[in-house]
Amino acid sequence: MRCQRWGRPARLAGVDTERDVEDLIAEAAAAPVDGWGFDWLAGRATEERPPWGYAGLVAKRMAHADAALDVDTGGGEVLAEVPRPPRLLTATEGWPPNVVVARRTLRRVGATVVAVTSDAPLPFRDASFELVVSRHPVRTDWAETARVLRPGGTFLSQQIGAGTMRELSEAMLGPLPPPAQRHPEEAVTAARAAGLTVVDLRRATLRAVFHDVGAVVWFLRKVVWTVPGFTVDRYRPQLLALHHRITTEGPFLAHAQRFLIETTKP
Repeated sequence: MRCQRWGRPARLAGVDTERDVEDLIAEAAAAPVDGWGFDWLAGRATEERPPWGYAGLVAKRMAHADAALDVDTGGGEVLAEVPRPPRLLTATEGWPPNVVVARRTLRRVGATVVAVTSDAPLPFRDASFELVVSRHPVRTDWAETARVLRPGGTFLSQQIGAGTMRELSEAMLGPLPPPAQRHPEEAVTAARAAGLTVVDLRRATLRAVFHDVGAVVWFLRKVVWTVPGFTVDRYRPQLLALHHRITTEGPFLAHAQRFLIETTKP
């Protein structure tokens, strides 16, 4: 199993006592969640990587681009690893703490980081980029993506799929209706409506394993759409129940949904 270890090693949950669970929860509640890296989860949780290798695909396309844009760059973690960045490299980010992290991280590749708001148009001229990429965007504005792409340009994106981490969401919220958003087919329809040609679409269901309740708390603080409005105080009973489940039955298993979509502009 190809896993991404979500940085320091930490103990796994062992003794099922109030003191132990409170230590785990307090540690995770105090840990920083800036950026879009998951090193804090090393030794506590794992998630399979999608088989297509998104970072490698981005690096390959960046090596042949003159002007590129990374939308919703997070802390710039993927873009910072590009070995041959384009002459013009720009990134956008909408969460202020991540903007600070991304600007620091992306100095090494000479990228400009632009702070944006999620509901505003992209602050770039028409046909500014021959390559636009985005990993796990909050939402994709397909019309704006098409507008800033040059004719013949490419949009490559790894996106969160429908029902991702549903088991974890239901452990906090109870049974949920079938997911209504983030289906790959919706992305295909929206891309075509914006005048883009879909050249690749791939899907993956990935195992995510949580070894202690602290890993769950930290993950829910960081990946906020899993349980909207999550706080430790609000969900303490569910967290205590999940801690007991992990210590008596073993690690908690959930499944992440991902899809890769690649389009071109005629």
